[in-house]
Amino acid sequence: MSLISLLIVLIVVGVLLWLVNTYIPMDSKIKSILNAVVVIVVILWLLQAFGVLGSLGGIHVG
Repeated sequence: MSLISLLIVLIVVGVLLWLVNTYIPMDSKIKSILNAVVVIVVILWLLQAFGVLGSLGGIHVG
């Protein structure tokens, strides 16, 4: 994955998160949980994209 596509994905995720936070009325606790989940998912995705985590396909829950 190229650096430009990484930047585009990060910008799109950021804009979508901003739109959700701005225009969808939610309790502040729900917004903070949503923001935390999105940040954690993006960090994991970036670590996988740069090869730090390897493949996440081997993770099984349950």
